Amino acid sequence: MIAQFSIIPLGVGVSVSQYVAKVIKVVDESGLPYRLHAMGTIIEGEWDEVIGLIRKCRDILMNEVERLVIDIKIDDRKGAKGRMEAKIKSVEEKLGKPLKT
Repeated sequence: MIAQFSIIPLGVGVSVSQYVAKVIKVVDESGLPYRLHAMGTIIEGEWDEVIGLIRKCRDILMNEVERLVIDIKIDDRKGAKGRMEAKIKSVEEKLGKPLKT
């Protein structure tokens, strides 16, 4: 499955990059494939791995803040692996050129 998620701490001011860095450290150490982008993070793995990782990220931030808004979007497809890259390549093939990533 592929999951895109963002965790937004409320009441901590305008900049949240210090919290993003803490979450990305956990994601990076998980060993799951991931991509950070300007509005969230995409991870790929099995259901329990992905949901467990998002929960771990949530738990770490809840130790520091009173409230979080968590947005999760999941694309779950049986038997598919390597979809983060494959989905982009499929669009690039149809366009006939590489995309900016």
